[in-house]
Amino acid sequence: MKVTVVGCSGSFAGPASPASSYLVSVDDGQRTWNVLFDLGSGALGPLQRHLDLHDLDAIFLSHLHPDHCADLCGLYVWRHYAPGGAVDGRLPVWGPEGAASRLALMYHGLENGGMDKVFDVDRLHDGATTTVGPMAITARAVRHPVEAFGFRVESDGAVLCYTGDTDTCENLEPLMKDADLVLADSAFVDGRDEFRGIHLTASRAAQAAVAAGGVKRLVLTHMPAWNDPEVCRAQAEPFWPGVEVAQADAVYHVGPC
Repeated sequence: MKVTVVGCSGSFAGPASPASSYLVSVDDGQRTWNVLFDLGSGALGPLQRHLDLHDLDAIFLSHLHPDHCADLCGLYVWRHYAPGGAVDGRLPVWGPEGAASRLALMYHGLENGGMDKVFDVDRLHDGATTTVGPMAITARAVRHPVEAFGFRVESDGAVLCYTGDTDTCENLEPLMKDADLVLADSAFVDGRDEFRGIHLTASRAAQAAVAAGGVKRLVLTHMPAWNDPEVCRAQAEPFWPGVEVAQADAVYHVGPC
């Protein structure tokens, strides 16, 4: 399993990274399957450095805030209006309730039902597992002000957890348990952000990984550009020595190479 960080900036695109987007690729011996987790503001451009967009098999949206889904509008244009003709078929997209209508509303002046020609949108459900090629993808409801999900991706013994946007919640344990790699929301900073029910701090992300058990590698992500990554790293370090911070274009190989 290959995991590419297309974008890891929280809340808005930053100077060093677009907003949230993670590409997971698995070769089953016959072809490579490519699944995208979120396509936030600014992410479509750099995604094209890592993938021919024709080769994208599915998209999973953790929630409908623009830093996680806004660039689907651009992907709609690419699939529908390219000079060589529209891409055949509809791209499967899984997201929270109302995803199809929310995406259409983002595109001002879109003809009625226009995005339905390009995207086949289905609803995520807590605990439901979807199979895309060799990947089993389980969605878990997490703690955010809107309906939001984290994802556990399993393939040939390799396990990835992407928490999406969340604060501490019960579903972090089944998401993270025994994961080879956890990409954990760390948008908030201890001592600065006192609101609860929105985001993890780096220390809470690390404590959740420890509590889940069996996690091999923890990477902090979704940090807004105003965060100092070294401050976040330092807050996690007492609970998870060697904790890492995500960077755009980083690649992780999960499980057997």
